[in-house]
Amino acid sequence: MSYKTTEAKFFACTQSTYLAEQIAKAYGAELGNVITSTYSDGEFQPSYEESIRGSRVFIIGSTHPGPENLMEMLLMIDAAKRASARHVTAVIPYFGWARQDRKDKPRVPIAAKLVAKMLEAAGATRIITMDLHADQIQGFFEKPVDHLFASTIFLPYLQSLNLDNLTIASPDMGGSKRAYAYSKALKSDVVICYKQREKANIISHMELIGDVTGKNVVLVDDMVDTAGTLTAAADLMMERGALSVRAICTHPILSGDAYEKLEKSKLEELIVTNSIPLRKESKKLRVLSCANLFADVMHNVHHNKSISNTFVM
Repeated sequence: MSYKTTEAKFFACTQSTYLAEQIAKAYGAELGNVITSTYSDGEFQPSYEESIRGSRVFIIGSTHPGPENLMEMLLMIDAAKRASARHVTAVIPYFGWARQDRKDKPRVPIAAKLVAKMLEAAGATRIITMDLHADQIQGFFEKPVDHLFASTIFLPYLQSLNLDNLTIASPDMGGSKRAYAYSKALKSDVVICYKQREKANIISHMELIGDVTGKNVVLVDDMVDTAGTLTAAADLMMERGALSVRAICTHPILSGDAYEKLEKSKLEELIVTNSIPLRKESKKLRVLSCANLFADVMHNVHHNKSISNTFVM
């Protein structure tokens, strides 16, 4: 589908250039000209090389760590505001720092709210993002937030597999709501993994709630970081009699030795979006593009149309 507009302008943060090009192409537009100058100490300065006065500016970039990705988004928003853009929409496929959405122990920050306030202070007038780690993060903003669901992308793919005895699984208790939503759409059973952690990214114990004997299981999560939880859950389910185990995770962080864990695991495939650039390829990774989803929503936002038809869950 192709759209034409004379007002909306599209710009990419450095780490999200490839996805931004896909989104702009799906929209029927081209990326605007922005250059980044870098000082010898690592400080950088983005510069718009065309007029954006009076335009709706879409700035596309995920804010995954390192911190320069968030900083680049903030600087580009500030530059657009100071260049008299009419609307500045931050398109953030992966909203980084979202795991710190509450105080889970004394004397720690709520980083997700801090990031929300920084984006607004920089001058963002709207946020478009996908599969936040916690739905309540929308409430950290005083500006409109369009929270998209990658189920729009994943469900058609899962249906195309025509899996018998399909069962949806959540790798932890926190993801049970997401798993139940998928199971409702696919009319399947649900199982839940209960895990205990020693500390971040280290699991001390995992147990399965439900029966997976003779089932084709699909694990559902919003992100995959070290892949420890997913691979442990897949191995446990195969031990309990599952026929196959797949996983769908919106955001492929895949840090540390995640690729090695993935290759050694009993996961048949890990299905992700291109919200974050992959560090490398893997025969077990299948990437589905979210470009059309974002292009459709951005078109409707720009033309003041409803976006409710893009929500599956």
